Amino acid sequence: MKYAIIFLILFCICCKHNSPVPEGAALYKASNWVVEQQEGGTVIFHMNQLEITDAKGCTVWLKHKLKAPVSIQYDATVISNGGPFDRVSDLNCFWMANDPSSPNNFFKHSKKRAGKFSNYHSLTQYYVGYGGHNNSKTRFRRYNGQENRPLLKEHDLSDKKFMLVPNKKMRITLKVKNNTVTYVRDGEVIFTLTDSIPYHSGYFGIRTVKNHMKIENIKIQEF
Repeated sequence: MKYAIIFLILFCICCKHNSPVPEGAALYKASNWVVEQQEGGTVIFHMNQLEITDAKGCTVWLKHKLKAPVSIQYDATVISNGGPFDRVSDLNCFWMANDPSSPNNFFKHSKKRAGKFSNYHSLTQYYVGYGGHNNSKTRFRRYNGQENRPLLKEHDLSDKKFMLVPNKKMRITLKVKNNTVTYVRDGEVIFTLTDSIPYHSGYFGIRTVKNHMKIENIKIQEF
């Protein structure tokens, strides 16, 4: 009986750890996300939408750790309607993120990170800054945990066709499969990387600064 109870407890813990990502309206509950944000901004969880209004820096992390192969899809709209933070810039994201200083508890330093961009440089993760630098740069980086954030020439884009259009909904798809990492916008592959040491598990976060945007139609598939 004693061993049966121990087994049952371990089984429940395992099930909880490997619980699937919520779908539909359940995914947009605040309890499924961790908000790291500088003073002056807000994140509102609607029934089928996240609305981020940010002053100085914000990352909204999905609490569920993802495992590759994985596809992360969502619609994003950067709002320009005369609001105080309606700046058309920085539709950014992190995925497959981990903290080398706390490998077993990614959110241990959540309050310390607090939405300040430089506090994320020590993580291992993939990152895209879409329409950064006041909508003049779109870049992809593979963070290696050493804060130097390497940038390949082919992953540094400045052509207008790779910039944000205000109030236009964009479909973003992030994928990690085997050694291939891709970032897709509206069906077009914008970035691809063959990673010899790919990040096969980690956290997904929506990132921005001084921006007002809506995120909806989130769909995450581990296959």
